[in-house]
Amino acid sequence: MNPLLALVVLAAVIALAVLVARPDHGWLWRWRFGWRTLQRARTEDALKHLFDCEYEGRQATHQSLVGVLRLGGRRSTELLARMERLGLIVSAEGGFRLTAEGRSEALRVIRIHRLWERYLADETGMEPERWHPEAERREHRTSAEQAEELSVRLGHPPFDPHGDPIPTEEGDLPPRAGRALTDFEAGDEVEVVHVEDEPAAIYAQLVAEGVHPGMRLRIASVAAERIRFEADLDEVVLAPVIAANIFAIRAEEDAADGTSAAADATGSLSDVAVGEQALVVGFSRFCRGMERRRLLDLGLLPGTLVEAKMASPSGDPVAYRVRGAVIALRRSQADQIQVQQLAQEASA
Repeated sequence: MNPLLALVVLAAVIALAVLVARPDHGWLWRWRFGWRTLQRARTEDALKHLFDCEYEGRQATHQSLVGVLRLGGRRSTELLARMERLGLIVSAEGGFRLTAEGRSEALRVIRIHRLWERYLADETGMEPERWHPEAERREHRTSAEQAEELSVRLGHPPFDPHGDPIPTEEGDLPPRAGRALTDFEAGDEVEVVHVEDEPAAIYAQLVAEGVHPGMRLRIASVAAERIRFEADLDEVVLAPVIAANIFAIRAEEDAADGTSAAADATGSLSDVAVGEQALVVGFSRFCRGMERRRLLDLGLLPGTLVEAKMASPSGDPVAYRVRGAVIALRRSQADQIQVQQLAQEASA
């Protein structure tokens, strides 16, 4: 063989080998990295599904997983077998349940997802319909350390923009509040505390109707074909299958014992002195829309215990402890929050 031709062939073989097998950049490395990333994403999505079923009291099954992940039967079976080998799930009563390690991993992913949704809602101009899919994309590429940095940046928010509680770094997660709107009766006045963001088509319709956590509704009529309610002087009519994606509590109802709290309100949060505690019982009727939503996102749900911790030198704002976090509120905001002040001996 011509020496020059042999040298050219050798150089071509070396170049091809580098393109295929070069660490961090070669085609083979990229394929293997992409496959591992896909497997991790599928595993994390499966963990979230199993946790959602557990959280809502439903049984997670092979079939439900196939529907959520859109995987064929063989691939979903292989995924479940792999998760069992990793000690993330165990078979139980015709389905699957999370192990302690699996539950911890699921909460980690859910925390990251909901923090990203909170960020996208508060810090960007992104449309509400895009919050969930964008958070789905980012959650698989975010470490626990990066999630904590994001939480600090956002002020450790307790809820995502749909009203879902955000797990703490330690994995604590309160139960979801509220009942489906379809469970209420005509004449009931309710506060929206959660809006389901899936299926996407239903969520888009709810967004178009302006439904969001913190909104106050009055149920006008309930029928098999439709539910009619009034919100911010507008009338909205929804099919029950869509209204079932809205969760609410009775307006000005004490979430702790289910009794009406309107009669117990003794003033606004701005009346609570530093060192004293109070129970949130509702909001001023003038507190609506985004302002009410923001207060709910800070954890100020009816039934929440609040303690005035510290006042600024001018007396405005004041720092309050709410659900384990310390938040600062202006007097104009605290004036909107109705509370039942607790006796000193009860709060000591």
